[in-house]
Amino acid sequence: MKARSFNKNIFNAGYLLIMLGILASCKKLVELPGNPPSFINREQQFADSASVMSVVAGVYTYNQSKGFGYSDANFTIATGLSADELSTTLSSSDRPQFYNYSLTPLNGSIIGLWQYPYQALYQVNDVLEGISDNNKLSASLVNQLTGEMKVLRALYYFNLVNIFGGVPLVTSTDYRVNARLPRASVDAVYAQITADLNDALNRLSPDYPSEARYRPNLYTAKALLAKVYLYQGKWQAAYDEADDVVGSNVYRLSEVPLNAVFLDGSEEAIWQIPAKNSYQQTAEAQNFIPSGASTPRYLVTPFLLNKFEAGDQRRQRWVGTTVVNGNPLSYPAKYRNRQATNLPLEGYMILRLAEVLLIRAEAAARLNNLANALSDVDIIRERAGLEASTADVTSQDAVLNAIMHERQVELCFEWGNRWFDLKRNVTPSTSAATVLNAVKAGYTPEAALYPVPQAQRDLNTSLDQNDGYR
Repeated sequence: MKARSFNKNIFNAGYLLIMLGILASCKKLVELPGNPPSFINREQQFADSASVMSVVAGVYTYNQSKGFGYSDANFTIATGLSADELSTTLSSSDRPQFYNYSLTPLNGSIIGLWQYPYQALYQVNDVLEGISDNNKLSASLVNQLTGEMKVLRALYYFNLVNIFGGVPLVTSTDYRVNARLPRASVDAVYAQITADLNDALNRLSPDYPSEARYRPNLYTAKALLAKVYLYQGKWQAAYDEADDVVGSNVYRLSEVPLNAVFLDGSEEAIWQIPAKNSYQQTAEAQNFIPSGASTPRYLVTPFLLNKFEAGDQRRQRWVGTTVVNGNPLSYPAKYRNRQATNLPLEGYMILRLAEVLLIRAEAAARLNNLANALSDVDIIRERAGLEASTADVTSQDAVLNAIMHERQVELCFEWGNRWFDLKRNVTPSTSAATVLNAVKAGYTPEAALYPVPQAQRDLNTSLDQNDGYR
């Protein structure tokens, strides 16, 4: 399904685990068996609960070539440039193509946005196959791990479908089938996502299965499902799932200073994985935080900077500033630790309470419950040090615009939320065409989807290309 990931060499290799180096970064995600071997064959991987948990730890490892599929900041950078959040000083790279909508199927970063999630999906499917009908494992462990893997699979497909549109639905490890799969429709991908998440709801407990919140629980599945329903326009379903998460009282907004939101063990985290390895913490910090007096690789756009109101703690805590040749330059700073040794440790946030509050707010507004929608907005504004919203509580468009503004400044540089929001056309004034054409040139409706990498189409002739790309 992708270069180097869905070809025969990798599948014939059988997905060997490089356990010691990978699992050192997983903290206490799982307990390792004593003296684990460096390599184990597939039968050994699923021989007992200890070996299975070693495989599961690899799935969550913050390493895009061996574990979690979004461990290189590529997703954050690409979507931030395509939206109105970021510009880049890397003129000699392929990054400007995202900013000015000149992407081609040969863009190297596009390959990673496809390749690493599919590589991770192979690992997820491998676990699901390895634990299914496995009489060496307890029914409770199989149930738990099946739920977790389906949440992971749903996350990957949610991002893939919003980046590329319809994509191949790979739900097995059979390369002979996967290598020639055509693109499924957007509706079919969403059907798979919701089926996986609803199955996970029936399997997962409200209790987290490991230290901290590194592996999904019931509310993780609900939070992601709320987001999926929101994107599908299923307002009541989105509201209900988000309301369950907020009403659980398991989570609370981190107090100021706001950089505490992204610390390892954040009380706001619904799902957060440990990112530290031998040379760095998050890839976002490595890419965004300048080294010494150097020019940042990526700058926060003046457009976004101007959206922060006076006194907004998010502007002060989540945007950094350096002076180069007398010029102040602003860069993303939600993650600040460039070095592995920097303390306190940061963890990589996947889902957090503030986003769920904004999902609930938007769903409520769509259901014309405008006062409740603004109440959720004001909870987040208060944490940011701002007064309550002044949006007209009698106007649905005014309330939706207030929610979109809050999403813009609260969720900047996180999981492509701004790029996806612009494409959702929530209101006429917040649509991609309206906003982006006023900020920069080149946006067309075809730019809403990225091209399928040409390397994938060379391997799989069943893959058609998105409109607007050759």
